[in-house]
Amino acid sequence: MDEPRVRIRPMALADCDRVSEIRVCGWRHAYRGLVPQPFLDRLDVAADAGRRRERFARGEGPVVNLVAERDGRVLGWAAVGPYRDGARHTADAELYALYVDPAHLGGGIGRALLAAAAERCPAGARLLLWVFEGNAPARRFYERAGFRADGAEESFEADGVPVPEVRYVRAPAG
Repeated sequence: MDEPRVRIRPMALADCDRVSEIRVCGWRHAYRGLVPQPFLDRLDVAADAGRRRERFARGEGPVVNLVAERDGRVLGWAAVGPYRDGARHTADAELYALYVDPAHLGGGIGRALLAAAAERCPAGARLLLWVFEGNAPARRFYERAGFRADGAEESFEADGVPVPEVRYVRAPAG
């Protein structure tokens, strides 16, 4: 029997708790061994949800938050907006986040979210993202979707430990 289709829609305030749960579980699943375990252990769903509700209430400006649901249950989240080059935004777009409930990986939810996020990018804009260098599954996912590492690197710091990130870019459609 086929699984029901994934429905992508804008995130609502009522989704904040579930999105935070997906994000924290996603970090703990995907970044184990890449980020210090005490950092992952301190991630708090309720605190993350509180910050998310505050940002949502203020409005997130040009950032588009999307959720993926199946049978009315939110199973994934993505955020996309202008590319951040330091403090300024550029004409390119950036995928800030894409997380899928780890229990539902491999079911097309990530692909659907990525496609929907890309559709929200300005015409002619490149889509860029940052991914942990050691996150081989995510790198393969983005490479299969047409992204390529462009040589830019930076580090995310977790408990004083630098975690190398690489930038991926996909040329505009067409």
